[in-house]
Amino acid sequence: MTTRPKTPLLDTVNTPEDLRQLGKDQLRQLSDELRAEMIDAVGQTGGHLGSGLGVVELTTAIHYVFNTPEDKLVWDVGHQCYPHKILTGRRDRIRTLRQGGGLSGFTKRAESEYDPFGAAHSSTSISAALGFAMANKMQGKPGRGIAVIGDGAMSAGMAYEAMNNAEQAGNRLVVILNDNDMSIAPPVGGLSAYLARMVSSSEYLGLRTMASKIAKKLGRRVWGGLEKAEEYARGMATGGTLFEELGFYYVGPIDGHNLEHLIPVLENIRDSEQGPVLIHVVTQKGKGYAPAENSADKYHGVAKFDVVTGEQKKSKGGPPAYQNVFGETLAKLANTDPRICAITAAMPSGTGVDKFAKAHPDKSFDVGIAEQHGVTFAAGLAAQGMRPFAAIYSTFLQRAYDQVVHDVAIQNLPVRFAIDRAGLVGADGCTHAGSFDVTYLATLPNFVVMAAADEAELAHMTYTAAEYDEGPIAFRYPRGAGTGVAIPEELEKLEIGKGRIVREGSKVAILSLGARLEEAKKAADLLEAKGLSTTVADMRFAKPLDTALIEKLMRSHDVVVTVEEGAVGGLGAHVLTFASDEGLTDSGLKVRTMRLPDVFQDHDDPAKQYDEAGLNAPHIVDTVLNALRHNSAGVEEARA
Repeated sequence: MTTRPKTPLLDTVNTPEDLRQLGKDQLRQLSDELRAEMIDAVGQTGGHLGSGLGVVELTTAIHYVFNTPEDKLVWDVGHQCYPHKILTGRRDRIRTLRQGGGLSGFTKRAESEYDPFGAAHSSTSISAALGFAMANKMQGKPGRGIAVIGDGAMSAGMAYEAMNNAEQAGNRLVVILNDNDMSIAPPVGGLSAYLARMVSSSEYLGLRTMASKIAKKLGRRVWGGLEKAEEYARGMATGGTLFEELGFYYVGPIDGHNLEHLIPVLENIRDSEQGPVLIHVVTQKGKGYAPAENSADKYHGVAKFDVVTGEQKKSKGGPPAYQNVFGETLAKLANTDPRICAITAAMPSGTGVDKFAKAHPDKSFDVGIAEQHGVTFAAGLAAQGMRPFAAIYSTFLQRAYDQVVHDVAIQNLPVRFAIDRAGLVGADGCTHAGSFDVTYLATLPNFVVMAAADEAELAHMTYTAAEYDEGPIAFRYPRGAGTGVAIPEELEKLEIGKGRIVREGSKVAILSLGARLEEAKKAADLLEAKGLSTTVADMRFAKPLDTALIEKLMRSHDVVVTVEEGAVGGLGAHVLTFASDEGLTDSGLKVRTMRLPDVFQDHDDPAKQYDEAGLNAPHIVDTVLNALRHNSAGVEEARA
């Protein structure tokens, strides 16, 4: 048993209302205790550590100065929200983070009134906060929209689209740019703090307003010129010219860990009529915890760890992760094919593109959090004869769907989509689940859609995609480690639209797409034990379907069951459509489709998620038995 940190002051704070009863001189101690509590909690649960450590003081200051939850605080992405959760009535459950039935690792509307907007994808905060601000303004209600957005999230165009549309919100919108990586403009000690306090002070803003009124009487040209001169003077001193051009009043940069600098500026902004305002706060990921500060990724995402040493409790060695199989295979293929290049949207290690980039740095592109741009960039590369691989998580590819349709599919350009995190993803929950890619891609003309059953199949599909120049092609694979199968030295170029028989039978046929193949084989064993001879087919392709194989199995078996790790509209729907068109179900054939349920499943252990989804071997067996209209107690009747 580990001893929890002593937190006497934090113990008195359950909500921001309690926090606001403290004196300013107590906030440093509270922040230190909040940091210790967070480290201890994440040590037990794992999760996003570094980003939360970087905003401890900022979280404390925002809730202290602003009137949350009336003022709507929106955290971009949300993985930095653990200190926020501790301060907003959820400390008693903080050690259930990312566990089944526990707190989400992101903000979630259903969890608390202090989470006004759920987030786990990047760059949505300013748009949402603007929505809250304008709704209150139109309804005559008090309350601001406060968006906290990281500099990484500012690489997405959506953030600038929102800022360009924000002027009407006036002082009801506050955007806090949490600069923790790029250091757009580093704070320069006391001078920076002084400038920030000065330009946000009521005296300065009052003089500015009065000067504007006088200047207006001198004529529009004079007034406009003086206003621009003042903006650019402040921009040169503080670095905010870009944001001023977008219509924001810029304040900063401020040391985000110095409460004596932070609190007065936030109070000035709260009490000001000026707006919308962008406050530039510079923080350090992993702040206050030496192992995180010294780590290359600042302990962005961690497994459970020893709080004293920082040592993470990593799982023991085993099969390689799917993403690494993809990255290493692609790197080898590029050794002999100069047309191959790789694109990732701020996820080089998560997609395995880091492995490719190490071998081929000039042909690897990290476009930032800009999936739309990444897809169209790939389309341009393909149109000019390259063989681009857009390696994007299934859940993030959703953000670029129009580009997939308009820029790739309609023009039939051979962009290769390596779709990581297909299926359910465990602790990250529904926001990161790869549930829909087969459905939203297989509906598009010109597309080829594959799903890998294991790491060897993934290697074959990577090679197949590299060699396919007739149009767009996608292949999906799950999160985590493979099954342990050997990866052949000589890769196979798969025949497009052809599946494979894994196991021969005569009564039941299981058509598996993707990584449920192992469960399909287990189900076949259980069915054989009940006297039901079972065929297992790895379909490999959701589009084009192997119609010859499907027709053969439907004409020779009593029951056909499709199994996939995706939402309705995927393999099962396409198989049923084909069977209907060809009249294959007219003679009494029993067809059942197994897929993810029509719900957003909460975070949990992946095995439990698939159990809840009804996609494990026992569920396949039950589906077959129910189709044959008997339960396991009536198997003899079925055999007869």
